[in-house]
Amino acid sequence: MISSPAMSTLRILIAACGLLAAAAHAQTPRQDTAAIRQTVEQFLRIQSTGLPGQVHISVGQVDSRTNLAACPAPEAFLPAGSRVWGKTTVGVRCAAPAPWTIYVGAKVQVIGEYVVTAAPLAQGQMVGPNDLSKLKGDLTTLPSGIITDPSQAVGRTVATSLGAGIPLRGDALRAQQAIQQGQTVRVVSNGPGFQVSAEAKALNNAAEGQVTQARTPSGQVVSGVARAGGVVEVTY
Repeated sequence: MISSPAMSTLRILIAACGLLAAAAHAQTPRQDTAAIRQTVEQFLRIQSTGLPGQVHISVGQVDSRTNLAACPAPEAFLPAGSRVWGKTTVGVRCAAPAPWTIYVGAKVQVIGEYVVTAAPLAQGQMVGPNDLSKLKGDLTTLPSGIITDPSQAVGRTVATSLGAGIPLRGDALRAQQAIQQGQTVRVVSNGPGFQVSAEAKALNNAAEGQVTQARTPSGQVVSGVARAGGVVEVTY
């Protein structure tokens, strides 16, 4: 059985150890949460370079009760499934002196112009400059593949009928057919210091920019890129 004086001494030692542990914990540098948010913002600023519009970044708050060891070089990263577009999540990790990882919510807005239909367009209709209009807004709230430059749509055909004021996506358009199977085409061969052209018969349908084949009168089959006006461009 422990005597009263011994018990008192033991209690004093336990209390002293607790105070020393608390003091040591208090002296350990803690990570500034504002620095974590700054790391996230800088990361998103770099990652969003080149997006088609004016970028606005807002980083969510980090819980002030977060207790992480100070990190001299925190590293930001995108978790699997995240993207630098709209609402997202960015991870920040530390390798040393004490490893830790934290995830911070953020929002990236991209304010820019996008293309919409100025009037209803029927399926198969070729798009002209007067068929298009431009609006300005947050591109991250629009469907993926949205067209931001009218030149990406003019001269192409509509895959499905569209009403007026519809944001135009790349997958809603088809390249104009430049060559039809059996059509007489002009094969233009280009090389260093020369250009030769000859007539041939197209062996398949092809939209502008697609690879197509044609047979010359001598029976030779050549491959080239379909161009508007029934031209097959062959480059050496």
